[in-house]
Amino acid sequence: MMNLLFAMALTLMINASLADITRAISTGDADALGQYFDQTVEVAVLDQEDVYDKAQAISVVKQFFAKSQPKGFSQVHQGTSKGADSQYCIGNMTTASGTYRVYVYMKVSGNNFLIQELRFDKE
Repeated sequence: MMNLLFAMALTLMINASLADITRAISTGDADALGQYFDQTVEVAVLDQEDVYDKAQAISVVKQFFAKSQPKGFSQVHQGTSKGADSQYCIGNMTTASGTYRVYVYMKVSGNNFLIQELRFDKE
């Protein structure tokens, strides 16, 4: 019974976090997205890929969103690891300049999911 309650609570937490993350991507809100960044985040924007501290990662994403204004985001796939300690989401972000495939990888830290990796690849 306790495992079932834990699984239900974890599912609610995942869905709430993922909804906030996808909304932030959809609206191009790097600051809201940055609330879910871990202390260091691997960010890949097209050919630029590096590991940044949280503030730098927010800045990189903010610059990308300024150049490619998001108009929407549609989730294509999501999954959770067997031990429920990580989750990923794959989706398509539409912009005025085209569509980008977005990959988000998160790990559990305490009671939160924190983004470890974020990728934007041109479709």
